[in-house]
Parts: sequence; structure tokens; C-alpha cells
Amino acid sequence: MFVDQVNVFLRAGNGGNGCVSFRREYRVPKGGPDGGRGGDGGSVILIADPSCHSLSFFRFHPINKAKSGRHGEGGNRSGKKGDDLLLSVPAGTVVRVKGGSEILFDLTKPGDRFLAVKGGKGGRGNASFATSTHQVPREFEPGRSGEEGELTLELKLIADVGLVGFPNAGKSTLISKVSAARPVIADYPFTTLVPHLGVVDAGRRRSFVIADIPGLIEGAHLGHGLGIQFLRHIERTKLLIHVVDISPYSGRDPVDDFKVVTGELEAYNPALLARPQFIVANKADLLTGRENRLEGLRSLARSRRHPFHAISALKGEGLAKLVFAVAKTLETMETSEG
Repeated sequence: MFVDQVNVFLRAGNGGNGCVSFRREYRVPKGGPDGGRGGDGGSVILIADPSCHSLSFFRFHPINKAKSGRHGEGGNRSGKKGDDLLLSVPAGTVVRVKGGSEILFDLTKPGDRFLAVKGGKGGRGNASFATSTHQVPREFEPGRSGEEGELTLELKLIADVGLVGFPNAGKSTLISKVSAARPVIADYPFTTLVPHLGVVDAGRRRSFVIADIPGLIEGAHLGHGLGIQFLRHIERTKLLIHVVDISPYSGRDPVDDFKVVTGELEAYNPALLARPQFIVANKADLLTGRENRLEGLRSLARSRRHPFHAISALKGEGLAKLVFAVAKTLETMETSEG
């Protein structure tokens, strides 16, 4: 099950209490205080794990608590520290306070760690209070309470390229042809219910990660369809590919489709349109030659200075040229950034 946003309650362990104890041994009168300190409570730590691909664990485990520290004991024995609770999350997980907008931490790379709530410190035992003028202390410190908090975990997939477009435009077919990803492909709207990632091998030039986002429709940013639920996953992409259905059987105008999707992206996050964008006319093999659907979309791409490619994802036509162009653009972007 793919889950990309959850609310969780995390509680760190409490520190153990310090101990009040006095040494009692044969032939050792007035042995003095020997109460040990309590152990520190365990903390809750989030770790970006490359083998973790969803936040589904937290859907069924919304409350997570670390172990508390043990109390101190006589003989200057300190209590055992509570074990830290390590929780795996996918790379790309953003941590916020529940109901807030401020980002506490962004776990972008595998191995990134975030101390979500810190364990309480253990209290001192009476041995720690002994002085030359206060040789029989009976004071001790109780352990401090561990931190707790309600957090929102939000997953934003990390991919180089994002595929956007109307439902049934052919995004799933395209990603299945250029990578090892195997999304469900069928002739009905919203076949893709969750994002899919695929690694594209571009030969000597480089490889890149591509994300197939569920289809957008007009009003997606307002919650229509599935779009708003997954638009967050294209926020990390470096480049966007608009997959447009130009077949005469779609019942829609390709230029209007592109403008609708662009409008939804702008309404969600205007910064998305500042990224390099490709316009890909899919299902070109279904054109009868009498429609000007292809030229209309090509003219739009030219006017907006977007690279344009006509392909047939199903038959594999034009895919090699598209992959090469995308890889070259990503390489140029990385060179300019470096």
C-alpha cells in the first residue's frame, strides 16, 4: 500500500530516578552514600532508509514510544539507558509539526537522521550530592520526562523527471517502455492510482529517475480527481515532460489539454513552470493524416520554447531520441549548477 502522508505521535522515554542508598558492609562503618543515577530515556530518531518506499508503516502504527531509562541502584550502579527507537522512512520525507507549515527537517538522502523527540535525562542519586560538609545526603533527582509531539510526515518522491498529463495520455506506457517500472496499464481513466518510479538507462550519457504521476484533470489543485493528492511528488523533479494524447479518439483538443495541465501546475506551485519542460505528443501512430492536431501542438511548443517530440509509446517510436534529449538536458543542467 502506498501512503505518502501520515500524522504520528512520538514519545521519547523518561529518564530513570536517582537512587538513595548507603553503603552497608561488614567492618565498614559509615560507608557513606552510594545511590547511582538513573539511566537516560531513549530518543525517537527518523532515518532515511533506501529500502523503504512508503509511509504505510505509520498508518497502522501512528503512536511510537521509546523505552524509558531504568532507575539508579545502590552500590553506585547507574540505571540502564533506554534504547533509542529508530524509525525508517523513505528518502524524500519532510517532517512538520502537525497542523504547521514550517519544515523541521527534510530527509533527502539515504542515511539522513533526524532526532524527532529527545529522551529525558536520568536523575542523580544521593552519591552525587555528597560533599565534605554534607556527608549523609538523602537528596536525589527524579528522571526528567522525555519529549513528545505530534508530527506530520509527508513523502515527496525524489526523481529527475516527472511525467504529467491527462489520464490515459500514455504516461504509464511510456515509463514501462523506457524503464523497468511496471505500472498497471488499462483503457480507463485513473488507471495509475499511485506514483511510480523507474530508472532510465541513457547509455553512455547517464541514467536518470523518472516518476509517473497519476493523471491531472481540470480543478486538480482544488481536489478534483487524484491530482492534488500526488502533485507534491513533482516538486523535487528537475524537469517535466508533458505527455499529450494527440489521437483523434481522445475527444479533447491537445493544445487545450496542455494548457489545462499547465494551469493546474501553476495553481499548485508557480515555481514548477520555471523548470525545463518537454512537450511529448503521444499516440502519433493513430493520426490519419487529415488532422492538424500534431502541428497545433508543435506550434505551441515552438512559441513557448519547449522541446517537442512526437512519439508512439506503445510501438516504441521516437523513444530513443526522447530519452537522449532528456538525458542531455539534465547533464547540461548539472554542469551549469556545478
